[in-house]
Amino acid sequence: MVQQGLYEQLINKLVSTRLKNLDRNRFYIKESEIDKSEAAKVFSQYLVGVIRFALNQISGDDSIERQIELSNKIIFLLRTELRDEDFDEDLIATEGKILSAIFSKLDASFSDFEKHLKEITPYTRLSQSELFTGNNAGISLESEIKKEILSSDRINFLVSFIKWTGIRIFEKELQEFTERGGRLKVITTS
Repeated sequence: MVQQGLYEQLINKLVSTRLKNLDRNRFYIKESEIDKSEAAKVFSQYLVGVIRFALNQISGDDSIERQIELSNKIIFLLRTELRDEDFDEDLIATEGKILSAIFSKLDASFSDFEKHLKEITPYTRLSQSELFTGNNAGISLESEIKKEILSSDRINFLVSFIKWTGIRIFEKELQEFTERGGRLKVITTS
């Protein structure tokens, strides 16, 4: 059974084989050239999925170390292929850690850094997008925005319209934000 519909999928070997097996008299198939200006984005998004799949295949007690080793081999391959590029600074440190925060201990308005970090860190990861819906299950958009405000040094709100009832739910966080020198810009139509 063929999944009909719109696609925006890079044609890999598997897809190419399946397309060759389709009866062109029964199916309209549209293929497009990759735009040069979009090529890096298209290929990198594809590689993200392939590399994620490959890294997920690595298991065992030493899985993190083996994932780091494979990731660094990929970076070394890039350095070799792009002879004049320096990728050494992109190599992953063997400890396999993620930097979560940096705070000055000298002028901090809080003493319990772990507690403060927990209060301002959104539940959703900063490095990935999330879709919020109006249901009551899971994480609320309001709580995530409040944490984002508390962890920011600059905010640009872009809203089509604004009412006091919509902004007052963030009043405490915005006040704290501006009192500590944060830059706030609200762009609205009304």
